[in-house]
Amino acid sequence: MIRWLTVAALAAICLILCSVDCPAPLTYRAGEGWSYDSVGGDKWRRTRAKDQLEIAQASFDKKRYSLAGKSARRTVKVWPLSDYAPQAQYLLGRSYEARGMDERAFKEYQVLLEKYPKVDNYPEVLQRQFEIANRFLAGQWFKLWGYVPFFPSMDRTSEMYEKLIKNGPYSSVASQSQLNIGTAREKQREYFKAVRAYEKAADRYHDQPTVAADALYRAGLAYNKQAKTAEYDQSVAGLAINTFGDFAALHPNDPRVSDATEIISTLKTEQARGSFEIAKYYAKKRRWDAALIYYNEVIIKDPNSPYAQEAKKRLEDLKQQKAARGKSTPGAKTK
Repeated sequence: MIRWLTVAALAAICLILCSVDCPAPLTYRAGEGWSYDSVGGDKWRRTRAKDQLEIAQASFDKKRYSLAGKSARRTVKVWPLSDYAPQAQYLLGRSYEARGMDERAFKEYQVLLEKYPKVDNYPEVLQRQFEIANRFLAGQWFKLWGYVPFFPSMDRTSEMYEKLIKNGPYSSVASQSQLNIGTAREKQREYFKAVRAYEKAADRYHDQPTVAADALYRAGLAYNKQAKTAEYDQSVAGLAINTFGDFAALHPNDPRVSDATEIISTLKTEQARGSFEIAKYYAKKRRWDAALIYYNEVIIKDPNSPYAQEAKKRLEDLKQQKAARGKSTPGAKTK
């Protein structure tokens, strides 16, 4: 399937390239690289950073995003230390975003925040990065060579959120970004990775009660999903019970406490069922001591379940059988 998509993508690129009319030769300029002077010849080029930025801004306002991007890139490349470079770098990201090239836009915004960390609209740029990452989290495809939609990727999406958190660990979008990493991992069915992301959110943003509660609750749900991936993973079910228990204890007024309590009850019943089935297996194999242990576990794990009532009956039967066997054995010692 991947090979077929690759071939299709390459064919599409070839068709696009073959259909492009190149009105001007490919030209190399120091600081700018190779480019076609396809928009207005050299008319858009200026010899001062201020003038070049004005071309970029005017083009962007007129929705001529390709020209706006070219002008902004020239401003940054030729005059990287000028006062106009940060705004030009911002316009470069905006131009890509306006053209639906979200991954490139995210990268240009990242360059802006790393190269010009004192930019005035830092929070806005973080918000734009957050919205781009959210679109990929919702299923938007990453593009091959920036043009051809190729595949969704929760790994790349998580990397975007991680960069965003690094850019502003205590920004208005950082805590939600950490939670969204957990969501991305859940979409991959990587439930343990999701739990780690949620636990990190609960720990890092413990001073934000809503975030901490949400993170702990989601961690419990992720554990619960992991427990159901096999026949039934008793140890992971236990982790889910403990996590939901912590959630209910730490956030007693949260409206989801009743849901958490119900899930705990279901998990305990399932644990009891699992122990009951194991006990029956050992009883069938006449491994009486092991059967006794697991019937006892049924009662301990969920004393109010139907399995517990049946386990009590079977325990009594096994104890009576064991006593009878002891009496019928010559030389048996009475305890």
